[in-house]
Amino acid sequence: MVEITSQLVSALLAAQFPQWARLPLIPVEPGGWDNRTFRLGDAMAVRLPSAECYAEQVDKEQRWLPWLAPQLPLAVPSPLAVGEPGAEYPWHWSIYRWIDGETVATSSNVDLAVLASDLARFLVELQSLDATQGPVPGAHNFQRGGSLSIYDQQTRRAIAALGREIDAARATEIWDEALATSWDRAPVWIHGDVAAGNLLLQDAKLHAVIDFGCCAVGDPACDLVAAWTIFDADSADDFRKRLQLDDATWQRARGWALWKALITLVDELAADATAADRTRALIERIISA
Repeated sequence: MVEITSQLVSALLAAQFPQWARLPLIPVEPGGWDNRTFRLGDAMAVRLPSAECYAEQVDKEQRWLPWLAPQLPLAVPSPLAVGEPGAEYPWHWSIYRWIDGETVATSSNVDLAVLASDLARFLVELQSLDATQGPVPGAHNFQRGGSLSIYDQQTRRAIAALGREIDAARATEIWDEALATSWDRAPVWIHGDVAAGNLLLQDAKLHAVIDFGCCAVGDPACDLVAAWTIFDADSADDFRKRLQLDDATWQRARGWALWKALITLVDELAADATAADRTRALIERIISA
């Protein structure tokens, strides 16, 4: 990954957008993994891919966010400009309009029932949009919206590596059940990364959904993982009812949630015991539901 500092961003702005170069520039914390974000003045954000595998997402967001935004019930990022490689930074990057709000991940007071209703409404509207020309799943979004089978070997390796850390037999059973289903309808729009850090609250309600780098058109199952990763039992049940998708889609959603939790736990066991405990608890919830 490239080291993305305030000094680097300032140099890029001075060379390419001198009209904004004197505005205050503040790193957004906690920092993201796929991108680094900086607040620019009061009204803008600068967002830079952190590695080559995320670089294609810039053009995709620039192309599709202006088309998606007026059709959705919540705020989404609004591109203002696209930057060129420069100052030893090798990829395109973006300037967006700043969206105020507190993420679900950092908020200490989230009403999960309200959030379930708000998020379900957003996803229903997103899935209803014309998907005929949208970007198909691929390397640009790590196959979100595509077939789970691409992660079959990785998932089985993770289950084997985790040994007695998890109920391996039950995890394998759930994974096999997910792989046995498929989306047999027309592709729909997906966000691709419906995570707590990408949901912004204002006045205790969902106000915006950010980071469309993994968006595509395909199977909506990957967008349903919040049922396990964000919601409790009651709010997850309400979330599911509001989306009105078939049981097979929810089986794949469970598979998506399990895959990510398994590979995350493999990494965390060697690096972060506290995080590993949280992920182990998430896996238990996924496989016991």
